Amino acid sequence: MALVGVWYNGAMRKMTRLAWLTDIHLNFLNDDAIRQFCQTVLDYKPDAVLIGGDISESWNIIRHLELLADEFKLPICFVLGNHDYYRGSVTGVRAAVKELAGQSEYLNWMPDGGIVELTSTTCLIGHGLWADGRLGDYEQSDVMLNDYIRIKELTGLNKQQRLRQLNQLGDEAAYFLKDILPQALKQYRHVILLAHVPPFKEACWHEGEIADDNWLPHFTCQAAGEVLREIMADHPEHKMTVLCGHTHSSGTAQILPNLQVKTGGAVYGKPEVQEVVEVRSEL
Repeated sequence: MALVGVWYNGAMRKMTRLAWLTDIHLNFLNDDAIRQFCQTVLDYKPDAVLIGGDISESWNIIRHLELLADEFKLPICFVLGNHDYYRGSVTGVRAAVKELAGQSEYLNWMPDGGIVELTSTTCLIGHGLWADGRLGDYEQSDVMLNDYIRIKELTGLNKQQRLRQLNQLGDEAAYFLKDILPQALKQYRHVILLAHVPPFKEACWHEGEIADDNWLPHFTCQAAGEVLREIMADHPEHKMTVLCGHTHSSGTAQILPNLQVKTGGAVYGKPEVQEVVEVRSEL
C-alpha cells in the first residue's frame, strides 16, 4: 500500500518538521512521566513524530501507542523494535499493531504504511529490520540477548536454529526494501528510511566505537544493508537518509556519497528527541 501524504482532521498535511525519537522504552516510565515527555516533544513544534522502535513491550505496546496518539494528536509514523515483542511473539504483536493503526487517526505503522509523502521531493518509508547474525562472528559470539528468551519465535532454539530464524527475519526486511525503495525513487529524490536496527557495521555504534565481532551479529542487519547499498549506488542522483537506533549509542556514518545513516542514542528511563529533521522541498 502506498500512502501519499498523511490525512487527518479531514485534510492532507505536508510534513516538513519531524521529531525523531528512538528507543524510548516507555515501559520504564509511568503515565505522568510519559505525558511530560510528550509535552517536551511538542515544545519542538513538529508537524509529525517519527519513532524508530523499542517503544514498549508486547504487554503494553498498544496502550502506550494509544497514549502517544492522544497526547501528540499529530501523525506518528513508527516501526517496531526487538523490545516491542518481549513477552510476546513477532506475529502477535504485528497483528495487534496493524489493527490499531488501521483504526487510528494518527498512528501509521511502517512498513504497513507504505510510502509517505513528506514534500514533493521527499518521502518516508520504514521497517524495523532485524539483526540477522551475518556480520561479525556469530559462531564464536558469547552474546545471549534477552531477545532469545523473551520473544516466542526465538526461544527454545539452539544456536544454529536461532541463526536460521535471524536470517529469515533479516531477509524479510531486505525483500521489503528491495520492493519498496525502487518505487519510492521513481517519484522522490530523497528517501528517508525509518528503521530500528542499523543496516551497516559503520552505523553500529556502542559507547562511541563501532561494535566488535562479538556484538555485530546481534546489532546489524546485513541483508538490508546490501539492498540499500546496491540500489543507492545505482541511483547516484538520489539521496537516502536512514534513521535507526537499537544500540543505544549515537553516531553518523556516510556509507555512499548519497547514503547516510544516523544512529540514535538512548538511556533507559530517559527518552529524548534525537533530532528535529527539517525536510526541504528541493535538494
